[in-house]
Amino acid sequence: MVFKDARDYQILFLGLFLLLGIGTKDWTLRPELIGVAIATSLLVQVLASFLIFIHQRQTQHLDDPFNPSLRSALITGLGLSLLLRTDHWITMALAATLAILSKFFCRWQGKHFFNPANFGIIAILVLTPDAWVSPGQWGEVGWYGLLFAGAGGLVLHRVGRWETSVMFLCTYALCLLMRDLWLGWTWDVWLHRLSSGSLILFALFMLTDPRSIPNARGARLVWSSSIAVVTFVLQTQFFISTGIFWALFGLAPCTLLLDQFWLAPRFAWEDSAVVSDA
Repeated sequence: MVFKDARDYQILFLGLFLLLGIGTKDWTLRPELIGVAIATSLLVQVLASFLIFIHQRQTQHLDDPFNPSLRSALITGLGLSLLLRTDHWITMALAATLAILSKFFCRWQGKHFFNPANFGIIAILVLTPDAWVSPGQWGEVGWYGLLFAGAGGLVLHRVGRWETSVMFLCTYALCLLMRDLWLGWTWDVWLHRLSSGSLILFALFMLTDPRSIPNARGARLVWSSSIAVVTFVLQTQFFISTGIFWALFGLAPCTLLLDQFWLAPRFAWEDSAVVSDA
């Protein structure tokens, strides 16, 4: 393999998706906002990691080298650039700041349980009126879906979390199928709902963050299927187009409970930071 760390593949693919979206989908995303999201994510990661590094050296007398885990911060910045839309750079900077800080403050026994990009998106949607998410920005899957599936499959193969995406997509598809059959709708309605590029992108790249999801495979299956059901309810009963992000945010803390019932080793990147493994 070219890269030893799966995050390098994720950075490469997310960067390519961003360029692809800007070049082929006529997005109204200003380039400077991408720079703000990425630069803020990296800066906050370095500052927060350094403060923890200094504190641990003073209190625990550790001699480990400083490692701010910039890969994870870059992934967060790219994720925000792909999904979040705003007209002001301050809003994007605040979203990136909150996303990174969630890894340091929303922790239990050394594990952060919110997906950083998801946390930043939900936080900024709640705190400001100047932000939105466009779930339909990729349109129907087509060749985008094949590209997402291929890239996501490679990353999931490296981190070993493929069953999380499969369970989510299968459960969500089953819920939609039961509803459409009950209403007497045709198959093309079902296929259209499942052909969302944003749905595939979410399932393969955001839902499967190995540092914040349950440790055990059985727990991940329960967790991802629950997110699918909640997403279905929010979208079809409450007509919330961004229900997929709210479902992940709302059920993220359940990771801590599931980890207590299903004991399994915690995931660790091969070159994860000693001081801040966020």
